[in-house]
Amino acid sequence: MPSKLSAGAAYLVATLAEAGRLSALERLPELLDEHAPRAGLRDVLVYLSDLQQETLRLLPLPGREHAQPAELRVDGTLAGKAFQQLQVVAKTGEDDRPEWWWVPLLDGIKRLGVMRVSADAITERTLTDIHCLASIVALLVASKRAHSDTYARLIRTRPMSVTAEMQWNLMPPLSFANDHVVVAGALEPAYNIRGDAFDYGMASDILHLAIYDAMGHDASAGLTATLAVSACRSHRHQGKDLPATAEAIEEVLVEEFGADERFTTALLGNLDTPRGVLTWVNCGHHPPVLIRDGRWVATLECGPSHPLGLDLGLPRVPCQEQLQPGDRVLLYTDGITEARNVHGQEFGLPRFVDFVIRSALDGLHVQETLRRLVRGVLDYHDQQLQDDATVLLVEWRGPTDRHPAPSP
Repeated sequence: MPSKLSAGAAYLVATLAEAGRLSALERLPELLDEHAPRAGLRDVLVYLSDLQQETLRLLPLPGREHAQPAELRVDGTLAGKAFQQLQVVAKTGEDDRPEWWWVPLLDGIKRLGVMRVSADAITERTLTDIHCLASIVALLVASKRAHSDTYARLIRTRPMSVTAEMQWNLMPPLSFANDHVVVAGALEPAYNIRGDAFDYGMASDILHLAIYDAMGHDASAGLTATLAVSACRSHRHQGKDLPATAEAIEEVLVEEFGADERFTTALLGNLDTPRGVLTWVNCGHHPPVLIRDGRWVATLECGPSHPLGLDLGLPRVPCQEQLQPGDRVLLYTDGITEARNVHGQEFGLPRFVDFVIRSALDGLHVQETLRRLVRGVLDYHDQQLQDDATVLLVEWRGPTDRHPAPSP
């Protein structure tokens, strides 16, 4: 595919970047309708993924709200295929020529939704132009979603609890990637989170990872998790090591609630992304699972300390594991493994790990693996989880010279 844009596409990108800079999210369809024809592109539609990644919801053009379906399923549609597989999918006519394309909208590797677009004529630069348009649309959506109530309303299919509102505004994006590592997270029940949380962040070549499971199923559990995440971030931003960070989290919880009143299990880790060395401390949490070469090769045991907030004075001793390129590490809470079906049978750790292994063998990227895992857990539990179910999946790709950056 040639890398050079057509003159019309170059104009379109420059125009959208300037016009969209001070425009509200709602104006994006209007800007596309006005300017895309100058690049030979037309009928541009933007569909954004709902919070649980089950549907794609139309960002409507004012006055034409009913001209297109307001909602498309992720499963069983061409739009959903583009979303799931992170690839352009063409809708062809009787002459096998594309009538339009569905293109994933990506913020890094985070899936925002899909874009539908048609072209006046198909040339050697058409797909390059379409990819470039999708990139600028995704950037505009990503730049406006944090302060857009329209975005929040569009991606929600039902009301959200106050605790869940607090948690979703605290946590990082559901996925991240660079040359060395890919990270993806999932958290259910999305609209009624109580005490679970996950976190990650980069400092130079070090990826910080954390997962929390706070005691209780109420707003106080959510507050406990929120304080734990915030205290962890505050101290890791100061360059504190893992034991010192864990101790600081405990001090915050004890100061706020008193010893033994509110606590959270936690696992805090650092991954040296060029070298693949994982270091972690376990504060009463389930140990991570290591998947290598399509097999569950280890449960990463580490002398556990007490949950944060109990103030028992036990030492926080870091452990280390040397990863190999392609390794996947699973951090999770018991809501994943202990979800029970109508017969009282648990989903279980073996079933959970086997699902992730089979997804890797099927070639699914980590985001789609977790989307399908969550669907499986919810189906197993008849859509009614009694506890938060959280998973953070980390894939170490290896040194840069061996593993290029992930591509859509």
